[in-house]
Amino acid sequence: MHPFVFGLALLSNAPVAPHEGYRVLIELGAAIVVLALLARLASRWSISAIPLYLILGLCFGNGGLAPLNLSKEFTSTGAEIGVLLLLFMLGLEYSGEQLRQNLRKGLAAGALDFVLNFAPGLIAGLLLGWGTLPALLLGGVTYISSSGIVAKILNDLKRLNNAETPGILSVLILEDLAMAVYLPLVAVLLAGGTRARIVVSVSVAVLVVLIVLFIALRFGQRISRLFAHESDEIVLLTIFGVVVLVAGLAERLQVSSAIGAFLVGIAVTGSVAHQASRLLAPLRDLFAAIFFFFFGLEVDPHTLPAALPVAMTLAVVTALTKVATGYWTARHKGVDRQGCLRSGFALVPRGEFSIVIAGLGVVLEPRLGPISAAYVLLLAILGPFLARV
Repeated sequence: MHPFVFGLALLSNAPVAPHEGYRVLIELGAAIVVLALLARLASRWSISAIPLYLILGLCFGNGGLAPLNLSKEFTSTGAEIGVLLLLFMLGLEYSGEQLRQNLRKGLAAGALDFVLNFAPGLIAGLLLGWGTLPALLLGGVTYISSSGIVAKILNDLKRLNNAETPGILSVLILEDLAMAVYLPLVAVLLAGGTRARIVVSVSVAVLVVLIVLFIALRFGQRISRLFAHESDEIVLLTIFGVVVLVAGLAERLQVSSAIGAFLVGIAVTGSVAHQASRLLAPLRDLFAAIFFFFFGLEVDPHTLPAALPVAMTLAVVTALTKVATGYWTARHKGVDRQGCLRSGFALVPRGEFSIVIAGLGVVLEPRLGPISAAYVLLLAILGPFLARV
């Protein structure tokens, strides 16, 4: 069953009385209308709407001012589709050759990014007296930027064709590829796996990434010809279905679904890419707004005050390290000083991956959840404002 249809089915099967089903539809519709009003307000102020979406979710989530009785399954499915479409359409902006060059030239930036941004979380976890594994998880939380938020920022501020954007993209890709190794490794460690199981799990993840990358780069033009059709409806259904299918298969093999969606975007070229961009842009905007709203819904405001001192310290330190990463990356590519600063500020937001990583370790260390939530929320809100400046 198609994930979106599956989400609607879950919504219809939500645990509410039959005569109360209309309340879910009313609340969901009202939430989307308010998102539209916030987007209009952000447009008038010439800022990104992302912080407003997040704050709205915070107000109406569990523990907020007026918790909504929304189906978690539906909103989470819509949120995931939003991330996939953001990354897919980011991939449409680049050819396979551009991706190959950026990855080859971006290894040094990727290494610098890992050292500067993984270390603060790891050190903080150890200083808090946590075990090695929870500290490693906090390092993952502080390490990876939010591909979804960064993609939305670049699109909102019309910077997809800026000189610094390929460098930003190479950092994001290398981070997501690193997650293809990191997440299976952590999952096996949490399960108490043997060395042999660790090697097998990581090897499978790396192999899947390489195969998908090879197909996207080697057979991109042939894939595009398969998608081509004069009917907008057929192209829309084909590409949307393939993006979700590839992302789901990647996730099943413990590889980032975002990487899968991005590589599908890389594989689609020429006139089909322009057609796909035109057709999917409205869906991307709808589901991306749901993603950021849902992210805010997931955070319980009551858990934030106690976690704020540590979260704010990490936010300040790792915002600076991300700016340093982006600045060095862009400078290495010959971009001017303003472009270097834009590159650094664009990489500041953390988001979906950080929350996933934190969720893996809350059983081992209960404080990991609130600290990560406060940390991500701070940078998810601060990042778009910094990028605008």
